[in-house]
Amino acid sequence: MSTPTEVVHNADHQRFEVQQDGHLAVLDYRRAGNQIIFTHTGVPGELEGRGIGSALAKAGLAYARENGLEVVPLCPFVRSYIERKPEYQDMVSKASSGGFA
Repeated sequence: MSTPTEVVHNADHQRFEVQQDGHLAVLDYRRAGNQIIFTHTGVPGELEGRGIGSALAKAGLAYARENGLEVVPLCPFVRSYIERKPEYQDMVSKASSGGFA
């Protein structure tokens, strides 16, 4: 049975984190005005296949929605996640929305 994934927002380091089995997975971001720019998702090989990347993306996007931020998905993983989840596509910055409906 897998452990529930708890995502922590580490605002000081501008990232969302999951600590599991002694490994750290992260979703890094930068803030620029009313935008949040997701720059990198890193999930160690030992944690792959557990849905941790998706949990990080979901938490980051929930934070963006709660704070009224436009999303700039520079990270390919986050971009792909948004492409598969239409409920987040309205949050993508119009300047970076190429390929979204």
